[in-house]
Amino acid sequence: MEVGWLSLPLWLQGLALLWGRASIGLAQLSTPAPPAPVQACSEFSQKSCEECLKNVSCLWCYTNNTCVDYPVRSILPPSSLCSLSNARWGVCWINFEALIIAIAVVAGLILVSIAVCCCYCCYCRRRSRSGPDEEEEQLARKREERRLQSLQRKHEIKLKHDEIRKKYGLLQDSDNPYSRFENE
Repeated sequence: MEVGWLSLPLWLQGLALLWGRASIGLAQLSTPAPPAPVQACSEFSQKSCEECLKNVSCLWCYTNNTCVDYPVRSILPPSSLCSLSNARWGVCWINFEALIIAIAVVAGLILVSIAVCCCYCCYCRRRSRSGPDEEEEQLARKREERRLQSLQRKHEIKLKHDEIRKKYGLLQDSDNPYSRFENE
């Protein structure tokens, strides 16, 4: 059955470990039991990993199938006690290496997501404070210049057309001595 667990990704193994520990903790909270007499971890040596890890303060080492007290003064068990790949704590199907990697990946994802959120928020705040960009202002100025040039060109064309109409007497209010002759 252990071979099946080893084929799962490390993050999934870590998640299952956390879930298992949480469900054990909730079960213990919901059912108050009288405190059991504490047995020494060394009593579980040469038995099974599951029996050893029923006691939370015990560490199982697969190299020599021993159950030892967890070294609480150091966070990780020293290699002289048991190598990380062979040490089990909490559950038998995940070793310390996988647990460390899973926790590091989750912590890294959390830190990266926090950093991305902070950078995004700072960028948005800076954009909202600065108002319209210089680029936008330049585009607005160029647009206005083009509109004015277009109006000026229209006015010049109108003047030329009026001049031609005036020349040929097509304007009604012209002071041109030549006017259009109309047959009635």
